[in-house]
Amino acid sequence: MIRRIAKSKTTRVFLAFFLFVYLNNTSLFVPKGEGRPLLLAHRGLGQTFPMEGITGETNTARIIYEPEHPYLENTIPSMEAAFAAGADIVELDVHPTRDGHFAVFHDWILDYRTDGQGVTREHTLAELKKLDIGYGYTADGGKTYPFRGKGVGLMPSLEEVLDHFPDGSFLIHIKSNDPQEGELLAGFLQRFPAERLANLTVYGGDRPVAVLKERLPQLRVMSKATLKRALLSYALLGWTGYIPRAIRGTQLHLPLKYARFLWGWPHRFLARMKAVDTRVILVLGDGKWSEGFDRVEDLQQLPAHYTGGIWTNRIDRIGPVFIEH
Repeated sequence: MIRRIAKSKTTRVFLAFFLFVYLNNTSLFVPKGEGRPLLLAHRGLGQTFPMEGITGETNTARIIYEPEHPYLENTIPSMEAAFAAGADIVELDVHPTRDGHFAVFHDWILDYRTDGQGVTREHTLAELKKLDIGYGYTADGGKTYPFRGKGVGLMPSLEEVLDHFPDGSFLIHIKSNDPQEGELLAGFLQRFPAERLANLTVYGGDRPVAVLKERLPQLRVMSKATLKRALLSYALLGWTGYIPRAIRGTQLHLPLKYARFLWGWPHRFLARMKAVDTRVILVLGDGKWSEGFDRVEDLQQLPAHYTGGIWTNRIDRIGPVFIEH
C-alpha cells in the first residue's frame, strides 16, 4: 500500500512537471505577432549561384545563374536596390586595407571577381577602387562576361556606405579571426553616436568580435562563440522561462530545421527574444553557406504569423511579397 501511494505521488509530480514545461513553452496562448518579418538582404542585391557542392575555395563568380538584374553584391547601387525592394537590414563584408580603411568586398583574394590579383587586405583603398569588380562573373563557363567593364570603381569603403545611408541598418561581416581587426573596427565605429550604433550589428570571427564587444559594449555582435553560448544556455534554462544573460542583447542566426527545437518556438520564443533585445534571423539549409529564403515558395516553410528576421539572397523576389500585403 505504501509503495502504491509513493508511486502515485511520484507520477503526479512528473505529470505536474511536464504540464508546467508544456504550458510555459507552448505558443498556443501567446498573441500572434503582427506585421511582416524583418528582411535581411545578404550582400545587398547581387548575383546568385547554385549552393550544391560549393566549398570555401569555390569561385562562385564563375558559376552564377543567368543574370536577372544588373547589380553586383557589396556595392552602393546594390544596397540602394535592396532597401528599395523592402530590405530592413543589409549585410556587407569588410576587409581592412593597407592604408587603414575598410573596403566592402566579399573575397579574401581579388583574383576571382576582379581584374586584380593578390590578397584584398594587402592593397590600399585607392588601388582597390581602380579595379573592375564585375570582371570575373560568368554564367556560361567563360564564354561571356556580362559585367566585365561595368564594375570599375564600384568597390566602396565602409565609411562611404555609412555616409551614403545615414539611417540605414547594416550587418557588418568581419572576414577574419584577427583580434587586431576588431581593434581597428572599434576605433572606426566609436566615432558614431549611440543612435547610429543601434542600427549596426557586427559578426565574424570569435576573437575580433570579442574585442569589439569589450570596446563597444552597447554594440550588437555575434560570432560562433556567442551563438554557441547563447543557445546552450537557453537549452539548459529556457524551459523555465528564464532568459540567460548569454542570449540577451545579441543576434541569432538559426537554420529553420533546428529552430523548431528551441523552447517556446515559435511565438513564445520570439516574444522572449524581443523582450531582451535579441534579434532572430532564420536561414535555410544548415547555416553554413548563407542559404536564404530566395524563392517565394520558400516562405511557405515559415511558421504562420512569423515576425522574426529572415535571410535572403534575393530581396528583389522576397521583398515585394510583403510590401504588396
